[in-house]
Amino acid sequence: MKRALAILMVFLLAVSVAASGCIGSRTNTTTSSPTSSSSPTSSPTSSPTTQTSTRVITIRTTGATFPQYQIQKWIEIYMKSHPNVKIEYEGGGSGHGQEAFMKGLTQIGRTDPPVTEATWKKFLATGDQPLQFPEIVGAVVVAYNVPGVDELRLDGETLAKIFMGEIEYWDDPAIKALNPNANLPHEKIIVVHRSDSSGTTAIFTTYLSLVSKEFAEKVGAGKLVDWPVDKVGRGIGGKGNPGVVQALKSTKYSIAYTELSFAIEENLPVVALRNKAGNFVKPTDETIKAAVAGVKSFIPNPTEGYKEDLKQLLNAPGENSYPIVAFTHLLVWQNKNGKHYSKEEAKAIKDFLTWVLTEGQKPENLAPGYVGLPKDVAEIGLKAVNMIQEG
Repeated sequence: MKRALAILMVFLLAVSVAASGCIGSRTNTTTSSPTSSSSPTSSPTSSPTTQTSTRVITIRTTGATFPQYQIQKWIEIYMKSHPNVKIEYEGGGSGHGQEAFMKGLTQIGRTDPPVTEATWKKFLATGDQPLQFPEIVGAVVVAYNVPGVDELRLDGETLAKIFMGEIEYWDDPAIKALNPNANLPHEKIIVVHRSDSSGTTAIFTTYLSLVSKEFAEKVGAGKLVDWPVDKVGRGIGGKGNPGVVQALKSTKYSIAYTELSFAIEENLPVVALRNKAGNFVKPTDETIKAAVAGVKSFIPNPTEGYKEDLKQLLNAPGENSYPIVAFTHLLVWQNKNGKHYSKEEAKAIKDFLTWVLTEGQKPENLAPGYVGLPKDVAEIGLKAVNMIQEG
């Protein structure tokens, strides 16, 4: 009996060893590279260096916060179907985006206004050809924090005087004339603006300069301007669109400019602005599309992006056109002789941007507050993408 039991134990041990050997072999087959698994010299105890290691390509993109929510949505969708590509986005404003791009700290730059000719020449001095083209259409809105006021109308002249500090109180006669039924308080207007070099500021101040000769002469347009309202103690600076929104939300009786998607995300009340046709309109998909449709866009060759005119979509004609609409732009290198991108990076960048300009423009891939590019404008971008050399 003891002998039979001993034989049974030996048999069970042999089966257990054989089974564990099979399991170990199956694990190696699924984790080792195809070459090592098919090689007759491979062994179950192969070194970890024979394991499959798929290289992840990282793409860094920096700059404008105007398209922030759109960029984040694109990245999220794209990376789900492209697990070998990691895309990192940092805002910081258009000025930061241009600077980081020029220094090679980021592979893709983002800027709302077209790059100036002076900056373009600095790009060229690096020994590579910069390429600039639009990626999406957005709108700058005027948001406000006035308790008890749910609807507000303004025209360009009045808005310019508010941001110059010339209109001090919410119940000023100029504002009351545009809002006869609003319960406007006798409270000082606090103006919130960007503190950093900002494409959103460039778009907004360019619009104010178009509709107000006084603003054009006293303040002017640019990514950074000297706000007169700061000198009278009623100005607050916020970094990036997120900083502006937070300052607005925490400050009663304030007014600010920001990108439409931020107003939607934060559920902020926005001003209905008087457009070129004399109608008061709020920013919606329809009114943004109307502005784009009312203008024949001029987009220069991607190798001469600085020639694009920021003013082309501002205060556009059309009964239903929203007046502060603009393209936001991508910056990439042509990558002559592999100067800025490795072969793998160039290929990944081209694939991502091709997706952005095709699939990314479809309604289901757009974030609230943005409108897809007109087809002819998207095609200019695709031409630029195809110019990127893969080393």
